[in-house]
Amino acid sequence: MSNLFAKVEQEAFRAGITPRTRQSRDWFRKKLAAMGKVNRNTLMRDEQVKLVNKSQPLIGSMNMFFYDPKHKDTLPYYDRFPLSVIVGPATGGFYGLNLHYLPPTLRAKMLDALMDVTNNNKYDDSTRFEISYKLLNATAKLRFFRPCYKHYLFAHVKSRLARVSAPEWEIATFLPTADFEGSRSKVYSDSRSMI
Repeated sequence: MSNLFAKVEQEAFRAGITPRTRQSRDWFRKKLAAMGKVNRNTLMRDEQVKLVNKSQPLIGSMNMFFYDPKHKDTLPYYDRFPLSVIVGPATGGFYGLNLHYLPPTLRAKMLDALMDVTNNNKYDDSTRFEISYKLLNATAKLRFFRPCYKHYLFAHVKSRLARVSAPEWEIATFLPTADFEGSRSKVYSDSRSMI
């Protein structure tokens, strides 16, 4: 996806980390938490980032994008740069799971559960999450979805969608790209309460 993703993948390879394992998710979580802030604008402009039309989100794909909520003046907090797994269409936009709303340990558990519901085991550009609201609501392993489930309006998506391919899901999940307006500790506290 980007030079940053490639660099982190190389470091994981040199460290002997096996992709798509609990060990790799723990390694990525710790490694990327120590990284500090990532410049989101630079990440979106990287020549290797696959940008897609915001009005045609692919269900089951993971995407990053800039967002300006319609009701931001009344929200206690919001993420201006969601990392969202597209769940399905919605009036004027789409429903997505913004993984940034979970603290890193719960985010790792959610990713573990999501990795169990993919359409194939190739982990390439054809791999998608096979999720729906019904599945999320009925599966105990996916119970962490509640604080992440958001309705995004096309008119308020302020960039194209940067599609994250399956081999980079773990990196993107823990990359420090969240851009919360409001207190991150309050976001995490409220998320734990919802779960």
